Amino acid sequence: MARILLIETSTAVLSVALAQDGVVVASRECHEPRLQASLTAPLVKEVLDSQGLKVADCDAICVGKGPGSYTGLRVGVSTAKGLAFGAGLPLLAVGSLDVLVAGAREILSASGLGMTNDIPGERNSVIPSEASVSHIVPMIDARRMEVYTAVFSPSGEQLTPVEAKIIGPESFAEYLEQGPVVFIGDGALKCREVITHPNARFVEAWPLAANMAALAQKAYDEGRFEDLAYFEPFYLKDFVATVSRKSILPGA
Repeated sequence: MARILLIETSTAVLSVALAQDGVVVASRECHEPRLQASLTAPLVKEVLDSQGLKVADCDAICVGKGPGSYTGLRVGVSTAKGLAFGAGLPLLAVGSLDVLVAGAREILSASGLGMTNDIPGERNSVIPSEASVSHIVPMIDARRMEVYTAVFSPSGEQLTPVEAKIIGPESFAEYLEQGPVVFIGDGALKCREVITHPNARFVEAWPLAANMAALAQKAYDEGRFEDLAYFEPFYLKDFVATVSRKSILPGA
């Protein structure tokens, strides 16, 4: 087993955690957007300081590799690579959708048949138990009606490739016909007015470092270490820079 530092920056929520033998012993989160660049390193220090440890006391660094925010992923991966290189530690990476699914499975295993998604009066607000769910669909917001997504079984097995998908009324219809489907992520709630099937359940959540522990430990045990020199985030889509209209207006 191992002590692994966990870093997740693929969405607006920044999180850092420390796992010992697959169990989280410390964690920090920041829900303020666009602070990954300034707060990732301080949160790493807070987590380690809380346990009286330094980076070199860890056995590995694990980072959420995406898909997700281009800037967030660059910050997280760069930080993880720098820490791993400086301390001579191996680098691990896990998919951010897998992290969402791990969080969903925790919710489902604890929910029974009465947990709600904290949206009083919303359609399909009751979250089913893990035993009654047919599929889990993590969704990371990719702007407008597009999400980064894939379909997973209730046990966490990935069933379809990760894709950038534009959501419409018939999206995931074949899975919804099989039973309750949990759509989870920061891209899930915007889809609830489009996906109206009675078996659809929507949960707003984020991939969090605290949900990476088991995934990271498995990668460590299997020796799935990344190449520090060549590892890059899983962007899925090319970064598109935009120019402020103010900069092109006459007299600007």
